[in-house]
Amino acid sequence: MTTHPEGTPRVDPSQQQRAADVLHRTDRSTSLIGTEDETPVVLLVDDAPEIHRLLGVKLRNDDLTLLSAFGGEEALDIAANLQPSLILLDLNMPGIDGLETLRRLKLESSTVEIPVIILSGSSTSSDKVGSFGLGATDYVTKPFDVPELRARIASSLRVTRLMRMLAQRAQIDGLTGLWNRAHLNDKLAGEIEQSQRNGDSLSLVMCDLDHFKQLNDSFGHPAGDLVLQSFAKILKAELRRYDVACRYGGEEFAMIVPSSDAESTIGLCERIRTTLENMTWARYPDMRVTGSFGVCTGDARHMRGPSDWIEAADRALYSAKGAGRNRTHVYDGESGTGKPPLRLAG
Repeated sequence: MTTHPEGTPRVDPSQQQRAADVLHRTDRSTSLIGTEDETPVVLLVDDAPEIHRLLGVKLRNDDLTLLSAFGGEEALDIAANLQPSLILLDLNMPGIDGLETLRRLKLESSTVEIPVIILSGSSTSSDKVGSFGLGATDYVTKPFDVPELRARIASSLRVTRLMRMLAQRAQIDGLTGLWNRAHLNDKLAGEIEQSQRNGDSLSLVMCDLDHFKQLNDSFGHPAGDLVLQSFAKILKAELRRYDVACRYGGEEFAMIVPSSDAESTIGLCERIRTTLENMTWARYPDMRVTGSFGVCTGDARHMRGPSDWIEAADRALYSAKGAGRNRTHVYDGESGTGKPPLRLAG
């Protein structure tokens, strides 16, 4: 923390960066997220510097990262950008008061699920009813007992952790451990919006294991399951932490690759493709597995929502399969179909 001349501790950039590193967009992980191992981030919103100093000291040995905001606008900005695990919110603040801050938090899709514990000097029934009516999870009256507050924080974080684990597992493919199609649909919309807003590159890849039904018929379903699991391991090994790999359905997979242009994404696909092609299978020595890949990048035109991106990547995939399989094709916005990458076209 840095201290301003008036003696008020403020969140410095390094503190916010540490919190961002803790969170680091973990919902993009290519496998089941280990929420039990993540350090929770708690945002304290109060205009009184002594409350920040008190809790900063009392909670310093707790397994959490404590961030500070001194008003509603600052709190809304931090919450939207850093997605804390819990918010401790004072009601009586100048400018945007606690109830209005709470109302806005619950109106935004990015912050509606963040639990909020109200900290207030008011013990009136109307303030409590109003807070719970707007979505607060708990209400603690000042002056509060620190051990009791610590217990309430721990309880809220525990419930939040369990709810997130359940939500994540509902979007995990049981066989491969990758995200499923429902998660792809949710995440792709957000990545497209962020790419358009920030001007970042973005790629979507659809891939299909070639002749998978024939492989199942020839070697049996246990062999097919082994191939699906092994391919998922290849994806996890090749993708970055913030890339998103999904089992789209059957033998079809999808990858969301942020901050990656066409050339980089093609290189990624080729590494995955050649790794799969060169794999040997000890239990099935005669089995050979290949995959086809369709790439769509932010350079493609006339694409708005997720359905446009998926359709474009699918067209590139169908082009790769039609050209003989075991290759990577890129969507061409002008022709509306896929084509070989220039550097691989021979």
